[in-house]
Amino acid sequence: MAELRINRTKAQALTKEELTAAANICPFSAIEHEGGRLAINPGCRMCGICVKKGGGLFEFYDPPTAGNIKADKSQWRGIAVYADNTEGAVHPVSLELIGKARELAAKVGFPVYALLIGHNIEGQAEELLHYGVDEVFAYNHEQLGSYLIEPYTNVFEDFADRIRPSSILVGATPAGRSLAPRAAARLRTGITADCTRLDIKANTDLVQIRPAFGGNIMARIVTPEHRPQMATVRYKIFNAPERVEKTGGKVTYCDIAPEKLTSRIKILATEKKERVKTISEAGAIIAVGRGYRSEKDLAAAYGLAELLGAEVAGTRPVIEAGWVSANRQIGLSGRTVKPRLIITLGVSGSVQFKAGMENSDVIIAINTDKNASIFNVSHYAVHGDIYDIVPKLTAKLKGNEV
Repeated sequence: MAELRINRTKAQALTKEELTAAANICPFSAIEHEGGRLAINPGCRMCGICVKKGGGLFEFYDPPTAGNIKADKSQWRGIAVYADNTEGAVHPVSLELIGKARELAAKVGFPVYALLIGHNIEGQAEELLHYGVDEVFAYNHEQLGSYLIEPYTNVFEDFADRIRPSSILVGATPAGRSLAPRAAARLRTGITADCTRLDIKANTDLVQIRPAFGGNIMARIVTPEHRPQMATVRYKIFNAPERVEKTGGKVTYCDIAPEKLTSRIKILATEKKERVKTISEAGAIIAVGRGYRSEKDLAAAYGLAELLGAEVAGTRPVIEAGWVSANRQIGLSGRTVKPRLIITLGVSGSVQFKAGMENSDVIIAINTDKNASIFNVSHYAVHGDIYDIVPKLTAKLKGNEV
């Protein structure tokens, strides 16, 4: 990490008045002048104004640490997946990531690893082998029975230092969202959050793709000089591989120094939250957008959903208007879904929305704008007015003549 320092040779040649003028360069009063010496206090914001205006008196310095030394890519092999272990079961997003890891690894001839952390996890470790993992590295310790960020980060670091995987994929679960950035900081490497696509180059650079700048572009992010490469991915973005009976991988149980398993946090009690059904698990969804002019008009969408046994969801404008509950928003700022059927009603199709549903099995889009971007991902495009089409579709489903 770069730091700001003072060129002491130049500073010694300055008069008292010149030193005072140099200290006054900083608009945040972060440069102090006392006893003929300049000093930088904690108020420094690393804005670089003093470097630009100081005539060489101030400079940025990047000390040689593990964080800015280029990695030897040949020493890092494999695609690893952090297997999020919750209440005795591996989270489905981890299985989806194993499927993607297998696809990426096949392109560069890498093995696929899984990192499993917890207590009494023998069953989960063996189960992961049925999804095509070459080797499961399991840290099975009593102190890891509950998720605590300090020991889990220590284990993550131990795994990366010991196995040296080229890339590590983490599901964007509550635990994954807190663990991944801490581990990346500890390993002095980069991380891309909420990737919607992943690819890999022949030189093993992981291509991490996600919407950026308010969804105006799809950014392709790489970490060309550091290893491991890290990315988090939401649930329902990729497809999980089929479970097979015959396994060819192995489970390796790893030890770690006892002091690495201690935590300053003590869990006094736990209380289970009532499980709420979410649209992420829905088999069919009716998604409503700004094509509807008022909240009362959504009655037609709810009627169609009832006939199809579907859940009603919405785009961000509809959610912000208060017409649909916030936990039913589809998109990067809401939920990602992958139902068997999704029908979008009056949805234009922003990048964020499409990223949250484009992997659905069948997408039917209805919109008056024939150039609506939602049609670029839909399997069936219906150019027309939802106020005309939805009642006719509902009547048809009821067996009535239209």
